Amino acid sequence: MNKIIAKGYLTREPQLSYMPSQTAVVDFGLALNRRWKTPGGEQKEEVCFVDCRAFGKRAETINMHLHKGEPVLIEGRLTFDTWTGQDGAKHSKHRITVEGFEFIGTKTKEPASGEGDW
Repeated sequence: MNKIIAKGYLTREPQLSYMPSQTAVVDFGLALNRRWKTPGGEQKEEVCFVDCRAFGKRAETINMHLHKGEPVLIEGRLTFDTWTGQDGAKHSKHRITVEGFEFIGTKTKEPASGEGDW
């Protein structure tokens, strides 16, 4: 099973582009925070930065309504990307491919969602 559910804050403005087939693609980053208390009572926090990508109508909606610093709840799958850089070096990274999302903490009174997928 390959399923990711994450709540985080956008680390940069979404970047919208279009594939040759005219399918919308949006890339954005999320900061995922984890807070806990040690057995000694000390507060700890760690942040994980994750790249995300959405396609189609979801991509256009995310680009239109989400901005750096805003929270979002996403659901998707983990994807492993590999590429060769201009210097010939091989690179790789994991990314979340967004299959559904919900706006949280938005300024609108009516909740919006990513096409009601989940």
